[in-house]
Amino acid sequence: MTGQGWELVGAPNARELGGLVGAGGRRVRVGQLIRTPALGRLTDDDLPVLAKLGPACVVDLRADSEIAVAPADRLAGEPRVVCLPVHDPEHPVFTYVSAVLLGHDLDAYAELARQGTAGAMAAIYRWFVTGESARIGFAEAVRLAGRPENLPLVYHCSAGKDRTGWLTVILLTALGVDEAAIRADYLRNNELTDSLRAVIVEAMRRRQPDLDVNAVLPVLEVRAEYLDAGYDEVRRVHGSFDAYLRDGLGLTDGDIGALRAHLLE
Repeated sequence: MTGQGWELVGAPNARELGGLVGAGGRRVRVGQLIRTPALGRLTDDDLPVLAKLGPACVVDLRADSEIAVAPADRLAGEPRVVCLPVHDPEHPVFTYVSAVLLGHDLDAYAELARQGTAGAMAAIYRWFVTGESARIGFAEAVRLAGRPENLPLVYHCSAGKDRTGWLTVILLTALGVDEAAIRADYLRNNELTDSLRAVIVEAMRRRQPDLDVNAVLPVLEVRAEYLDAGYDEVRRVHGSFDAYLRDGLGLTDGDIGALRAHLLE
């Protein structure tokens, strides 16, 4: 990965957050916070790279139903694995996006289909702010990251872009990183997964020759409008990100202080 001295072929958008400038001009410590997609597609050559990163804890944001149908994470060493499912099987946005990815008939999701997949993705980001499992899972992930025995910490969902992306927003904001740098890290996903995205679209096209690519791409990409939807929901519900951290996630000054103490140089 450019600038960080390592890459995971089977997880092309994996990257660490070290070096970003946080509170008081202190930088995020190198090699301590690592965001990835699910690790089930790591290659044999990736495993020594992961071993050198030496994760003490792996946080998995997927639901059991997602984990069951995916290749098992390939891990190096014996990290503690913590499952914090950020998922609502009853939420129509989740079921709609799943249907798009799986090539299912979307007639049952007519209302969301009229909204469009980009609208559905924005709705998921709003849910990240207010959904119960989202608030519980993201808050616990922050607390785990503030404990030195869990560092280095690897965290992931399925694609490593949406739930992982919003957790990154939370972590970096709590660490005092400015919004422009947070946004730049979030948007890097598309350039890092460009070739992978093309492979996925082609596979879907073979399975579904009349595939509407414009309906699929919003699910496979990150977009500034999704991030904006999350930020807008934070302001609508809580007024500020600090209030969201405190009232929405239940994080205390001690939680944020521990995060900064262990993750800022």
